[in-house]
Amino acid sequence: MITAEKSETSQEPSASNAQFENNNRALKAYYRFHARIYDLTRWSFLFGRQAIVDRVAEIRQPRRILEVGCGTGQNLLALHRRFPQAQLTGLDLSPDMLTVAGKNLAKRKALATFQWGAYGTVPQPEKYDLILFSYALTMFNPGWEAALEQAYADLNAGGIIAVVDFHNSPWPAFKRWMGVNHVRMDGHLLRKLQTQFVPRVADVKAAYGGVWSYLLYIGGK
Repeated sequence: MITAEKSETSQEPSASNAQFENNNRALKAYYRFHARIYDLTRWSFLFGRQAIVDRVAEIRQPRRILEVGCGTGQNLLALHRRFPQAQLTGLDLSPDMLTVAGKNLAKRKALATFQWGAYGTVPQPEKYDLILFSYALTMFNPGWEAALEQAYADLNAGGIIAVVDFHNSPWPAFKRWMGVNHVRMDGHLLRKLQTQFVPRVADVKAAYGGVWSYLLYIGGK
């Protein structure tokens, strides 16, 4: 099931809201094409996605799970394999990605509820034991801080947040190229996560000999 995106208001947007909407439109357009090739290409550089699920399982067995930026549903499938009794919800800004996710989960008879929209604009019907962000937060520009604050509010008592994402790179040209692809990469996520949540896992790992690094983070409320 896919729920509808929150409708626009008729109020004049502020500068920050206009930037937020512009970024959302750009991401929708970006994934309109990339949804078709995402799983064929991302395996080569989106590292740590299975590892973050395995690390969560070492800490607790969540029963209600939300993935923000669920994309094509590959992480939801990994969560289903690890936590087969859990209720899964996937949220994404791109309807094209959600279409692919629905097909991927249906093929494997994995049940999930899908929500279409920007995180924070789609009301959540319940609190969650786990909220996962997998290579999503570095693309929320602006909006990543608000997303983490929303996640804190959407976790139940004892709930945890899990983040796997790009962290940083010593190569300015590489960071500029990632910026062209809507990714901000300057170590900003870890600083905020460590102040917003109680750290349980905070690992930074090198990719391709240090061309960039990626973050594995789990924190409690």
